[in-house]
Amino acid sequence: MTDLPLLDAVVARRDDLITLTQDLIRIPTLNPPGVKYREICDYLAERLGARGFTVELIRAHGAPADNETYPRWNLVARYRGGDGDCVHFNSHHDVVAVGHGWTRDPFGGELDDGRIYGRGACDMKGGLAASIIAAEAFIDTYPAFNGSIEISATADEESGGYGGVAYLAEQGYFDPSRVQHVIIPEPLNKDRICLGHRGVWWAEIETHGRIAHGSMPFLGDCAVRHMGAVLAEMEAHLFPLLASKRTDMPVVPEGARQSTMNINAIHGGEPVQPEDFTGFPAACVPDRCKITIDRRYLIEENVEEVRAEIVALLEKVKSERPDFSYELNELWTVSPTMTDREAPVVRTVSAAIEKVLDRQADFVVSPGTYDQKHIDRIGKLKNCIAYGPGILDLAHQPDEWVGVQDMEDSAKVMALTLSELLL
Repeated sequence: MTDLPLLDAVVARRDDLITLTQDLIRIPTLNPPGVKYREICDYLAERLGARGFTVELIRAHGAPADNETYPRWNLVARYRGGDGDCVHFNSHHDVVAVGHGWTRDPFGGELDDGRIYGRGACDMKGGLAASIIAAEAFIDTYPAFNGSIEISATADEESGGYGGVAYLAEQGYFDPSRVQHVIIPEPLNKDRICLGHRGVWWAEIETHGRIAHGSMPFLGDCAVRHMGAVLAEMEAHLFPLLASKRTDMPVVPEGARQSTMNINAIHGGEPVQPEDFTGFPAACVPDRCKITIDRRYLIEENVEEVRAEIVALLEKVKSERPDFSYELNELWTVSPTMTDREAPVVRTVSAAIEKVLDRQADFVVSPGTYDQKHIDRIGKLKNCIAYGPGILDLAHQPDEWVGVQDMEDSAKVMALTLSELLL
């Protein structure tokens, strides 16, 4: 039976949901470099503190990118009702660069025809607002509930989450003895539960050459040509191999159900000059060329074989090209993760989706990583999913928006989840 008083309490807060989302969008928490982090945490601390939450503002001292100019601030707010389980809603407060192509004010929070526009509207300030409204509606409807509710707003998810959830996990905030259920309101459509994500392995490959005068390239050794051989080998053999690897994980979109690799950057030879430089390049044979690769791998693979594929490719090129040498520098890796469909938070949110939307939940896995990786790997907490309003394809796009009805429906699902887990 659907909890009508609780759902009515969410609906009654629709205007507040809109205003809260707009206020969050209007704080331009751009990452990089990481601005306005303290401002958005202070805003949330004032609101949640007034509602009876115990609020902590936590700076990720020593985390990547944390410094005095751009400190990495996080908020964790806890409302304790009793001695039962704790349900934690985790949202990142940072947003990516605006980019080009906007027809709306990226930080205006404009409401038009049921949509709120702005950078971060979809990813993921709409989800943060929905979780707050859900928690407040539940607390007001059932003030004597058993257990605790936590809401966090964390830094740097868009750049790996190391100044946010990773830091908090290292400090014990996601220890299973402290928190039992985690919902991350990422924009994955209101009828879908995201169980996890593929793995990632980033690395740099540098080929070496010998500098010489460009008019006499035979006296040097062109590192760019060596890299061309590496790229040719990738095209001929590695990319077809990756395309043949398929997963049973329900990854969306369909193209991500195979292993993939993106060549993120390439540079060789003379450094790029400033835009106001009006001269000509120097005539030199490049003695260095570097690419950055972003390899996404499946739960059926492991990072050792991912690494071995690249090493084998480079060694093959080395055996075929005179004077070929290289360096392989691993940048970072994240293991794939996938929560069991029978986990308590999965079953509870799934039932709530069916009650609110009158259809069964769809189970998916994300093509890219998000902060579940840190909750799983560092916090050792497996009972974690991503669920929130917004259309995933709109994330990082110009004229990004989130639907008000989607936020309200997701807030209903979150509120029903709280009633099931904490009453």
